[in-house]
Amino acid sequence: MTSNRAYLERRAAAIPQGIGHVTPIVCDRALNAELWDVEGRRYVDFAGGIAVLNTGHNHPKVKAAVEAQLARFSHTCFHVTLYPQYIELAERINRLAPGSSPKKTMFLSTGAEAVENAVKIARAHTGRSAVIAFSGAFHGRTLMAMALTGKVTPYKNGFGPFPPEVFHALYPNAYHGVSVEAALKSLETLFATDIDPARVAAIIVEPVQGEGGFNIAPPEFLAALRRICDAHGILLIVDEIQTGFARTGRMFAVEHAGIEPDIMTMAKAIAGGFPLSGVVGKAEIMDAPKVGGVGGTYAGSPIACAAAHAVLDVIEEENLCARAVRIGEIFTENLRRLAARGNRSPIGDIRNLGAMIAMELVKDGDPDRPDPELTRALVAAAAERGLILLSCGTRGNVIRFLPPLTITDALIAEGFGILEACLDQLAPTA
Repeated sequence: MTSNRAYLERRAAAIPQGIGHVTPIVCDRALNAELWDVEGRRYVDFAGGIAVLNTGHNHPKVKAAVEAQLARFSHTCFHVTLYPQYIELAERINRLAPGSSPKKTMFLSTGAEAVENAVKIARAHTGRSAVIAFSGAFHGRTLMAMALTGKVTPYKNGFGPFPPEVFHALYPNAYHGVSVEAALKSLETLFATDIDPARVAAIIVEPVQGEGGFNIAPPEFLAALRRICDAHGILLIVDEIQTGFARTGRMFAVEHAGIEPDIMTMAKAIAGGFPLSGVVGKAEIMDAPKVGGVGGTYAGSPIACAAAHAVLDVIEEENLCARAVRIGEIFTENLRRLAARGNRSPIGDIRNLGAMIAMELVKDGDPDRPDPELTRALVAAAAERGLILLSCGTRGNVIRFLPPLTITDALIAEGFGILEACLDQLAPTA
């Protein structure tokens, strides 16, 4: 019988070590929120392909849409011959994007490509070059995306120098004492000491930081960024790559703040596991690049576009925005219960926006004493017992929960039973 161990040995011989992996699980098949490895072991999936599988593994409607598209054609390159799937999907995204301004959308293949092109569009429109991002941000692994990323290990180590004129301000984080006021003050300091706001093309921000630790931007912070951008002629780019498509209880997380971005990046859950990303923005801004200045050979794959249409249908038909809210409630209720057990709980903070949920693990309840060792051990122990978890955070001490929004309550309960058993094993409370 083929084993996980055998594939891991082959992986070590054939694939660079820089391609990381969280668990030693080798997937054979998956359905909704369950996965089976090559040895036949079953797992509850609380990772969802890192927020890609909001509609679950192999949703029948997504699968049917892909099969139907494959029967027609798999590729022509949109730059050579147009196809309806791309155009119709752009029209749908334009209608869904927050704000009343006329919109236009372009498609790509990866989140990093979306970020790179958002910056290109912002520079083309403003004639400016500088970009401001935030501490703890993650925007991808290409050069500009790495420059924007505010987490060094493992994303930036050994890969510099990075593109110039990229600056970082503080991101609000109440648990670690960074108020909205302090974050905004750091932006003012940048303008006073490092970069004239008249040279800034864009500020890029995640409404909820992904790799940074699921830190949630308060609505007043995003509203203040909107006002600052308007005052200085700066474009506001909202990175919805991990937060988009019903994950936070709204189609896009920025809707919680009631503001309209100038540009928004999308990827991950947009196509249910098929490679697709996008940039949507105000029409006059999106039209700034000259003909041929943006795009790509595989950008907007017809197969991925067909999958994305099905994903949008499922989100609407199965009311996944409301389901995300309920999943967030169930998870946080259970996490609070675990945090309240005994007087030595390692759970220092619990935070969520819809079904984007996290717990931060610390020693002796001290926010300044992160426990990345326990975090790593918990991910490993959970995998051994049949639960797939993910970690994140600039200090490596946050467990993030990204289950498919189609997960059943029974599977959530099963997963929490495993999580509780692992915590009892690794961090018993008194």
